[in-house]
Amino acid sequence: MTKLGLLDNPLLNNTLLSVYCKVSCGEMEARKLFDELRLRDVVSWTTMMSAQVKAGREEEALDLFHDMVSTGSAVPNEFTLSCVLRCCSSLGRSLPGLRTHAQILKQGFQCNRVLLSSLVDFYGKLEMVEEALKVFAEVGEGDAVSWTIMISGLLQAGEWARALQLFSFMVVQGINPNEFTFARLLSASAHLGPRFGESLHSRLISSGVELSLVEDGAGGYVLEMGKNGRCPEGVRANSRSRRDLMDSSDFWVLLPNGGRGIPPASFTYAGVLSACSTLPTPELGLQLHSRVIKAGLDPDASVGNALMDMYTKCFSSLKDLWRKLSRRWWRCSWRKFSQIPSLLPPSSGLRARGSLVQVRKLHAYILKIQCRGLYDLSLWNSLLDAHTRLGEAEDSWKIFNEMPRRDEITYTSLAAGLNKMGLHEETLGLLPRMREEELKMDCFSLPCFLSASAGMAAIEAGRQLHCYAVRSGLDSQISVVNGLVDLYGKCGDATEAGAVFRSIPEPNIVSWNGLISALASNGWFSDALSAFESMKLSGSQPDGITFLLVLYACSHSGLADLGLDYFSAMRELHGIPPELDHYVCLVDLLGRAGRLEEAAALIQEMPFQPDALIYKTLLGACKLRRSLLLGEAAARRALELNPEDPAIYVLLSRMYDDAGKPELAEEMRRAMRNRGMKKELGQSWVEIRNRVYRFTARDGSNPHMERVHLMVDDLERRMAPPPPAASGRHSEKLAVAFGLLNTPSGPPIRFMQLASAVTSREIVVRDGSRFHSFRNGVCSCGGFW
Repeated sequence: MTKLGLLDNPLLNNTLLSVYCKVSCGEMEARKLFDELRLRDVVSWTTMMSAQVKAGREEEALDLFHDMVSTGSAVPNEFTLSCVLRCCSSLGRSLPGLRTHAQILKQGFQCNRVLLSSLVDFYGKLEMVEEALKVFAEVGEGDAVSWTIMISGLLQAGEWARALQLFSFMVVQGINPNEFTFARLLSASAHLGPRFGESLHSRLISSGVELSLVEDGAGGYVLEMGKNGRCPEGVRANSRSRRDLMDSSDFWVLLPNGGRGIPPASFTYAGVLSACSTLPTPELGLQLHSRVIKAGLDPDASVGNALMDMYTKCFSSLKDLWRKLSRRWWRCSWRKFSQIPSLLPPSSGLRARGSLVQVRKLHAYILKIQCRGLYDLSLWNSLLDAHTRLGEAEDSWKIFNEMPRRDEITYTSLAAGLNKMGLHEETLGLLPRMREEELKMDCFSLPCFLSASAGMAAIEAGRQLHCYAVRSGLDSQISVVNGLVDLYGKCGDATEAGAVFRSIPEPNIVSWNGLISALASNGWFSDALSAFESMKLSGSQPDGITFLLVLYACSHSGLADLGLDYFSAMRELHGIPPELDHYVCLVDLLGRAGRLEEAAALIQEMPFQPDALIYKTLLGACKLRRSLLLGEAAARRALELNPEDPAIYVLLSRMYDDAGKPELAEEMRRAMRNRGMKKELGQSWVEIRNRVYRFTARDGSNPHMERVHLMVDDLERRMAPPPPAASGRHSEKLAVAFGLLNTPSGPPIRFMQLASAVTSREIVVRDGSRFHSFRNGVCSCGGFW
């Protein structure tokens, strides 16, 4: 169309706009096309509004309608007004809905049945019953849809008698109710009386409407009547219960939508549990209890009362009940309990300590029942998982060693927990113990060990795990392949990360985020942004993490304006509300670009309370750009929020040094000493032949240190110009020298925080943020650290 000069053709433009709105990956293109249209007619506006409603963004649809009317670019038609009414119904907005009703009358659409039905639905959902009835009277005979909408409105407003009367009129008029009519009425049968329920169920059967099509609340009422022998369908369920209802697969066929992936609601469970207590069917009741816990409905009062009633009627004594429950109930309880620590926010120290006390009490109880011969591995695994989630490494190891028996789940729980605590070396140390116990890695444990290798940048260990994945066939599992992409990205091998990604038949959001992260963290910023565009074209929807990575790529490549565009697109085109982390990235992006005033204004205007990190980010940018006054203000706010962070003092003291104010710099260092703070010594490491060697500036424990220092002296003599004396013997120098001494000339050297390019070797550096690849004295970051 562009090539042929057809972009001014309204028909073609509207058709193209409709196509973009319908495909999952075309939302951004649709908005872009719509904004570029020189001629927007009512079809253009309505198409965009409908797309917003379909995506659940009714507010944005109403904003579009307001723009259309206020600019006068088009006059709304019946489809536009119907769309507006749907928005008002969903949002519960009465005023724009009333205005739309007036617009309908003004434009002469008062006889349009679609609009009249939409108005009935609007007034009904806002419980404006009299207005809904007035509009309904104008519909004429109507059809099943309009009658059902009106009946639903009356039921929602609690007008039970009037809803029943209207249903009677509907039948007299010869209009056949559909499955939705029966669903609404059956759901309200508890208020309309049992006789009405029986009559309605009889009509449902005679009309040929399938019971499985009716909503779960309605189906639950039918089974409740069946328990009392009130209707034929329920009687049949009652009569067969003693023969084959014990088979849970048969039983769940009776539940509405049971085989269609739609979970029953609390009303359904309460009704069926009540039926179980009357039959009685204790085993089925236990199965139901398990499903109630799995569905998360155990806190519901009606379900809890039905469970209590079922247990008291189905079991002759508490002893019998305990015998039945001892195994099944404890497993369910522990599964629920093990989830508690994961719900604790990182700052809730008191709650975490309270949970730890409860975990230890239950640990004691497990030891007690184990002495009685009731050992259950699943309980031990749940206990171990709870400790790891609470960050209790010592207790986790103690439990692990106490366990009489371990399985793959045990190792997976401990490995995942140790990774979260940053104990990657300990995680990899589990592998020999797994082999000793003849346990094999699976698609759950292998990603944990890949994550540990990635965390240490231990590429050789990761490659061995990759070989294992290929030999065992686990490389076909998406969780494993995603772990491999993450591994190679964090080890500085973006090429291999891309090759692994291309082997994934259907990448998910984790796969795409892993690829974008690998490319961005290795300095391949244009490739990272290209991968982001490819992701959208493939139909995958980005999430908040994706945009963090994209903003990072823009920040470190100096593309400030593009980063701002992506930030705006987050909410406007993708419906992702920015979080505090996104604003931190945006401050970093603006700061690196030298737009410090914009960065400071953004902190004041953002919809979150600023934390110390965002002010520390601004302080770092001020140091880089030598903006002393703004840097001091940022440091002051950061120290108010976190006075115990030594990094703030270090940044401020270095900024004073750069500004030629050594007395203020020394004052900051003295304040650190008075508070008992110390700048942590930098640590670097280099991996050689599958072993990691660590170095700190003052560490003399390495037996090769004399040779290492001689190599550093040699490198410094060869530099032109020579490094300043203040640079000292930092850990990164020791690491690179050790790497040069102990590796052949071919492979690159990987280590932390290094800036050296005096040999013909490629040197790959990972700092706290990304990788830097030095070739012939040039860094891949292009100067954007």
